[in-house]
Amino acid sequence: MKELLLYIAQNLVDSPDDVTVTERQEQDKTVYELRVAPDDMGKVIGRHGRIAKEIRTLMRSVAIRKGAHISVDIMDE
Repeated sequence: MKELLLYIAQNLVDSPDDVTVTERQEQDKTVYELRVAPDDMGKVIGRHGRIAKEIRTLMRSVAIRKGAHISVDIMDE
């Protein structure tokens, strides 16, 4: 799951080397924290948050197939 999120984010941004994903457990779900370069934040969030919403939807659907509960947080530095 972490690798999938990393792959998606790296293909959206101009600085793929600056993309990091950290994973933490929070009660009954896994939270993935996505960090990108400040200049690439708009590319990950998208207009009106559409790209961020689609990333979260895709990740949740993959997690459901695996029987997991996840959340994706896009962090600003």
